[in-house]
Amino acid sequence: MHYYSTRNKNDATNFATAALTGLAPDGGLFVPGEIPEYPGTVLSSLGTMDYHDIAFETIKPYVRSEMPDSVLGDIVRAAYPFAAPLVPVGERLVLELFHGPTAAFKDFGARFMARAFAWLRRGEDKPLHILVATSGDTGGAVADGFFGLTGISVTVLYPKGRVSPLQERQIAGLGGNISALAVEGSFDDCQRLVKAVLSQERNSSSDDYERRIKNHLSSKGLGKKAAFSSANSINISRLIPQAAYYAAAAGRAFAGKTDPDGEATPRLPRKGESPFAMSAGTPVTLCVPSGNFGNLTAGLYAMKMGAPIRRFIAATNANRTVPDYLASGEYQARASQATLSNAMDVGAPSNFERMAAHFSLEEMRRVILGTWVSDEETRETIAGVHERTGYFLDPHTAVGWKGVDKLAAEGKAGTDKVGVLSTAHPYKFSETVEPLVGPVPVPESLSRAMQRTVDSRTIPAEVPVLLEALGEG
Repeated sequence: MHYYSTRNKNDATNFATAALTGLAPDGGLFVPGEIPEYPGTVLSSLGTMDYHDIAFETIKPYVRSEMPDSVLGDIVRAAYPFAAPLVPVGERLVLELFHGPTAAFKDFGARFMARAFAWLRRGEDKPLHILVATSGDTGGAVADGFFGLTGISVTVLYPKGRVSPLQERQIAGLGGNISALAVEGSFDDCQRLVKAVLSQERNSSSDDYERRIKNHLSSKGLGKKAAFSSANSINISRLIPQAAYYAAAAGRAFAGKTDPDGEATPRLPRKGESPFAMSAGTPVTLCVPSGNFGNLTAGLYAMKMGAPIRRFIAATNANRTVPDYLASGEYQARASQATLSNAMDVGAPSNFERMAAHFSLEEMRRVILGTWVSDEETRETIAGVHERTGYFLDPHTAVGWKGVDKLAAEGKAGTDKVGVLSTAHPYKFSETVEPLVGPVPVPESLSRAMQRTVDSRTIPAEVPVLLEALGEG
């Protein structure tokens, strides 16, 4: 499998280089040269296969030439000692992606990436320094995934005051090879800083700003001390494994099956609730709460591989850049706005560049419905769903749920079987959820995280200051 930059299809590389580099030399994002299709035997078995087997079959064609099957199998089994149950909630399905150690969907990508990096860099003497920008859950998942790995250090950049207390403890409470920087700005500022450092090798004599960054790095010896890479969804090795839970969920739904509640499922019993009726043989529509659009891009990969998905709903908060693009045909990035669903507070989603590399506007419109949800609607949805079903939604999942409601009210959702991705456990946002519905059940992993002490340094959103901070590491 060859990988190309979204900005230059003439310069091919392999998976290892794309993963360990993170950002392409020209500033673009790496994409696979083709989206492989599942073998027929796999497609016919998605509804009954073990999650490890689905993940293995999903990832294998993307790494086949560089990672032996036995190694990939070991990595998948080590990365996923948890499941992604598809559970019924009222009249819908919910794909619970919060049963991992940091209770967010980012665990699926980060844990595979960490183990893949460790194997791909076997025998390397030069340490690897991972830079990651986070609007909430990515930082905690990456920190947990890479914690304790020899030869790899991580610096997480997060917008100061714009993550929850629990998220901050997950980001900045581990110590060891994990450090944290609280940036005085937005997620977009954090992302810009990371991209600036990762672009240090860009050969652009006309770009004085980039040249000064490269010179500063050189003067500090940073390029000699460590290799830099990213663990954001701009990194292809984090995005590809996420396609597996789409395939697993779509396979279960197509087979007319759901899963029992897991240990972390946030549901109170409701007497007299009618059993959920599932019919087999029809593709599912999946609603994806969306911010940086890496998650939805992974879903598009699963669909192109053959998973029985009819279409997607991209539900955003007030940061409605992509829904507006789908409506108007004009892409207009903008400054991010702070909302209750803070992990989706992205005004210039990086992965839109990947989406545009694979799909034209017309193709996107055929497979994606866009909508956006206000904070007031988010609160109303959390309260309403809990009242009717006893199920706790976090603000991001509530955006997805309400997005489906809004499209249904407009006559756009059709009669499809609909599943909403639940991207984080509601306890992670208890400050928002509990005033609306009362105490939220606490998963053991989050209870332990709340005991940590935050250890981070505050910096302005300036590249030279970030470089100085990295030089001290």
